[in-house]
Amino acid sequence: MSPLVLAVGACLAGWVALYALLCYTNGSCSYEWNCRLVTLFHGILAVCITAYIGYIDGPWAFTYPGTKNTPMQITAMVVSLGYFIFDMVWCVYFRTEGLVMLAHHTMSILGIMLTLWLGESGIESCAVLFGSEITNPLLQTRWFLKHSGRYDSFLGDVVDVLFVLLFVFMRIFVGGSMLYCELISPRPKFIIKCGGVAMYILSWVFMADIARFVYRKSQSKYKLWMDQQRMAGVNRQDVKRD
Repeated sequence: MSPLVLAVGACLAGWVALYALLCYTNGSCSYEWNCRLVTLFHGILAVCITAYIGYIDGPWAFTYPGTKNTPMQITAMVVSLGYFIFDMVWCVYFRTEGLVMLAHHTMSILGIMLTLWLGESGIESCAVLFGSEITNPLLQTRWFLKHSGRYDSFLGDVVDVLFVLLFVFMRIFVGGSMLYCELISPRPKFIIKCGGVAMYILSWVFMADIARFVYRKSQSKYKLWMDQQRMAGVNRQDVKRD
């Protein structure tokens, strides 16, 4: 059996073991709570490894796409592939996610598998992992705040604003720039370029959902502010009468 297959299997077993350990030691919390703790841990781990690859180990994804995979890139992709397989199975079994998120997981799994099989373009995959996972801790924090009754607070607003700004900057602007570099470079294979286009389109699908969320939340905040102004006006009138 291929060493890569064994490595992915070992990582998958590791993520399952971590989830099982959390369920055992954190039994008072729901299955989804513990799964999201695993997701949070993977997000932080993936960002740290891919940041090291992109900024220290190299090469630079914007100028050297399509180059041969390095051992560090392979490690990052194997670890994340094991996680995505675990999370995909969990989401399908518990039916917690919609088609867009399942499509994201499917494309991530296929993209990493293809990059490992080809033995090249690992730097682009790691850059995509970095851009995708850097907003993950904020997304999980938002979920934990909502399910602990602390979302409707200043902290909840800060998390939402940071998430939206980081998503737009990393997935739309930086992601668009990297896709342009990928498409104009002669090195990456055509199928890798198609995968990059598909992931960028998916980012815009997420962006449309985020835009709807921002509109609804801003409307809700504006309505709340108007109600507060109205109440303040009524109170001032009552004070004048007294």
